[in-house]
Formats: sequence, C-alpha cells, structure tokens
Amino acid sequence: MIPARVIEAKRDGEALDPSVLGDFLDAYLRGEVPDYQMAAFLMAAYLKGLNDDETEVFVRCMLESGSTLDLSHLPGPRVDKHSTGGVGDKVSLVLAPLAAATGVFVPMISGRGLGHTGGTLDKLEAIPGFQTDLSLARFKRILEDVGCAIIGQTTEIAPLDRRLYALRDVTGTVSAVPLIAASIMSKKLAEGLDGLLLDVKVGSGAFIPEEERAAGLAEQMVTIGRGRGLATVALLTAMDRPLGRFVGVGLETAEAIHCLRGDGPPDLTELVLVQAAEMVRLGDHSVPIEAARGRAEAALASGAALEKFLRLVEAQGGDPRVVEEPEQLLTAPEKAEVRAPEGAVVLEVRPRPLGEGVIALGGGRLLMHQPIDPLVGFEIHVTPGDVVSRGETLGIVYARDPEGARVGAAALTSAVRLGQAGDPVVRRDLVSRRIDGGGV
Repeated sequence: MIPARVIEAKRDGEALDPSVLGDFLDAYLRGEVPDYQMAAFLMAAYLKGLNDDETEVFVRCMLESGSTLDLSHLPGPRVDKHSTGGVGDKVSLVLAPLAAATGVFVPMISGRGLGHTGGTLDKLEAIPGFQTDLSLARFKRILEDVGCAIIGQTTEIAPLDRRLYALRDVTGTVSAVPLIAASIMSKKLAEGLDGLLLDVKVGSGAFIPEEERAAGLAEQMVTIGRGRGLATVALLTAMDRPLGRFVGVGLETAEAIHCLRGDGPPDLTELVLVQAAEMVRLGDHSVPIEAARGRAEAALASGAALEKFLRLVEAQGGDPRVVEEPEQLLTAPEKAEVRAPEGAVVLEVRPRPLGEGVIALGGGRLLMHQPIDPLVGFEIHVTPGDVVSRGETLGIVYARDPEGARVGAAALTSAVRLGQAGDPVVRRDLVSRRIDGGGV
C-alpha cells in the first residue's frame, strides 16, 4: 500500500479495495501516514464520496482500533443518544440525566465542537473541575453509581476516529455523509448498547442542510446499527434556527441546568422530552410512546433529573455550586445589546452566523488543540415569526472585551433577518421525520 496512490485513486473517484483502504487507515493509526496525507485523503473522500463497502471499512477500522465496553452486568437497558451537531444544541446535558432518572443507563461518549457547532464536552467543561478525560474503568464506575456518565473518546475507544475527528474539524471535511456516519457509529457500537437514538440536524445551521441528504445520513446510520444488532432510531430535527435562547458553551450549560430545573425554553424542553421518550422505548419496546413520555415528564417535574445531573457533576469532579447557581456561567466582562432598527417581523434567526460568531469571540476552535473561552456567546431574544418594535432587543452579546462585543454585535445583526408582514418566515417543524428499521 502506497499512501499517495490511495489518495490519487480516491481523488479520481475510484472505489478502493477494502483491504487497501483498511491498510491505509491502520497505517495512519500507527503513525506511518502523516496528517497532511490523511487530510488530502479526507478532502478527496469529501469530494468524491465513499461507497457502502468503503464506509463499512471505516466503521470496522475505527471500532477495532480500540476497546469495546461490556456493560451487560448493569441492571437495566443501556441506551445512548448522539446528535450530528447544531448551534445551541445542549440537549445531551439535559437528556442523559433525564433518561437515567427513568431507569435507563446512559453511557455517553461525546465530542468537542466541530466547525461552527459547539460540543457537549466543551459545555460540560465550562463547569469548573468537570473532567471528561476519564479511563473506561472510572467511566463504568460512575455509570453504575449515577446511571449516566459523559466522557470524551479515550485512547481505549475508537482512537482512529478520535484522530480523524480532530483533523476533519480543521480541514473543511466535517459534512461528508459517510465520514459522519462512520465516526458516529464506530463510537456507539463500542459502547455495549441495547439501543441508540440519533438526532440528525437539518436546516441552514446543520452540517447537512438539505432534508433528503440528512435523511440519507439517518438511514445509513440506522442501517449500520441494525446490521450489527443494535436497535437504532433516528429523528430529523430543526436546525434552521438556534435551539433554545443561548449560544456559547458556558451559556448553554447554564440554560441546560435551567431546563433541568423545569424552566427551560419551550423548544429545548419539548425536544428533550421527545428524545427521552424514544430512549425509554429503545430500552423497553413494550412501553407505549405516551407512557414513555409520561415517565420523562414525571422525572423532569419531580426534580429527579436535576438530582442525577448534580450527582454526575460531583462524580466527574465538577463544582456542584454551578448547578445551584448557573448564573455563574453568565458573567462575561462585556455585554452589548443589539436592537431592532425599525418595527419589523423576524423572518429568520440564522444559526450559522451565530456559531461562527462564537468562534470569532474565542468560544470555538480554529486550530485542533486551541483553548476556548466558556463565557462568550449570544443570548437570543427573538424567534422566527415574532413582531418587534423599533429599539426592541433582538439579543445580547457576551464578550471578553469591547472589540469582541463589536464583532459579536455584527454577527448577531447578520443572524437576525428582519422583514415585513407577509414576507415568508423560515421555521421548520421541530421534528420532521422518524426513521427506524421499518423505514420513515
């Protein structure tokens, strides 16, 4: 196997022999193929695509590059959830403890921000002391004790995907459908699950904005999961607008805590309950969906989910005072309001400019190992369809300094598109499709 020839073949649109592609990926993991050659291959794969056999090689090599968990000793179903990434998407922070409060064990291996989207690990690490880089042994102990645990990829789980994930983030190859499918499913197949819920974002702020392409990704992942004996369901959810009111890692963590307290924004709360119900059913197919949702609603209303989150924070080294006072995460040195220049209708709140704005403020990454500022971001006060008056606040910028406030104000102004009554409003259904082994 000559790496340059593999790159050239994919550049020219050729289907690679599975053994050759496998050797190429294994060589990269051993350090015999450098990052610059793998970056070139990833771009070729992004442009020319991967067929089903090539995608299966990626899944197999990623999965076999590390350990797999055996959680069969747990006294309950093991179900996880994964999102393809969105702006303001803090669902996992609420969903993992909520599902655990219903009796589902949630072994969640999550990622950091990709491109313009924030990552679950970065959001949790906005809590002082919270550790996401744990050994599998400690991960399993926390899971047994709390009912959920959230960590990043260790050197033990899919180390090949861990390296490729970071490289894709900085080479413009995040949105390649087969690479997304292989990355997600290799990690989840290593978790020893009984069921998996996939949240596939669709809309202008998603990595795959188009409905049919997003549905294709969902179907591919469901097929991979079920082909390996893992009960898998995918939901297509809206990312034509930010989810919730806050965008930025620390700000979103504070909002997630408020949701667990029962005072989260309606769209976030609804999506969390829909997904929690699906996780309950994946753990026990005999439970009707209405009853499954009822369990989730009860766990949220009783405070049981918040208690699970508090225990999770303590178990993973975080400061529990943040759970009691989430406003600690809303303390950026500079804040700037952006106001409507005239009376208008909010036609669209575009998530991508906000996600890119967080990066410009220092709350995201331009380089693979760049530290991020957990206090910067945006608070959005409007949603598509709202009628605003001249001078009404559209949103607030949280910044580190006056220059950041200026940059953030420009991003927020770009994100909120105003018009007049009668102009088309951009607003997708919160959940547009459900895909399982039986189809859409």
